Amino acid sequence: MNVLSVIKYLFTGLGVAMLVGTFYINEDTRSFLAEATKAEGTVVHLILSYSNKSRTYHPVVRFTERNGKAIEFVSSIGSNPPGYSEGEKVEVLYLPAEPYKARLNSFFSLWGASIIVGGLGGIFLLIGVGFFLAPKLKSRKNEYLKEQGSPIESEFQSVACNTAVSVNGRNPFQVITQWKNPSTSQIHIFKSDNLWYDPTDYIKNNRIRVFMDRNNPKKYYVDLSFLPKLAE
Repeated sequence: MNVLSVIKYLFTGLGVAMLVGTFYINEDTRSFLAEATKAEGTVVHLILSYSNKSRTYHPVVRFTERNGKAIEFVSSIGSNPPGYSEGEKVEVLYLPAEPYKARLNSFFSLWGASIIVGGLGGIFLLIGVGFFLAPKLKSRKNEYLKEQGSPIESEFQSVACNTAVSVNGRNPFQVITQWKNPSTSQIHIFKSDNLWYDPTDYIKNNRIRVFMDRNNPKKYYVDLSFLPKLAE
């Protein structure tokens, strides 16, 4: 599916970009810490901001730099409930050449952006890589079952829509078959891999081969190689 291709490339690209961004954020923070000067500051008041129907409070901090000039800045880190209260003493880090770009000397104020961007980047990258690896792993498992599994002739039952999967508003189809184990008299239900077209009109034979793991009947492969391939 073209949509799946777009998704896997998009998620992988976003993940890589965000992890690269995390590296530069970390380097910027390390550079800042190497040159920063400490000062004692005071939270003079809290600024309330709204975003996506949520409220956060950002502390406004005043401190005096080493030449005696009073500086105020708004911390980029906000929270709800507020993490600071008015009049609270805090430690500030600032660059003498750019005192208005001061930061609170706290772990999350310094490294919070790296944690958030890096965490999201890792999630996006894992999802993107998963889209790339899933078909290969599935194909490898199917090949193993065709070579090592026990071939059985199951009985075609129906073609069903797999509502658990949806891509661009569409659901794939699955071929449902069943087989009665002559040794145990138990009925086994098999579901094929997803198909992105309705195969009903192309199933002429009531018997469909299934390759089943000898040690685990829940591992199987429904052989639909007789069906036509979907054009790219």
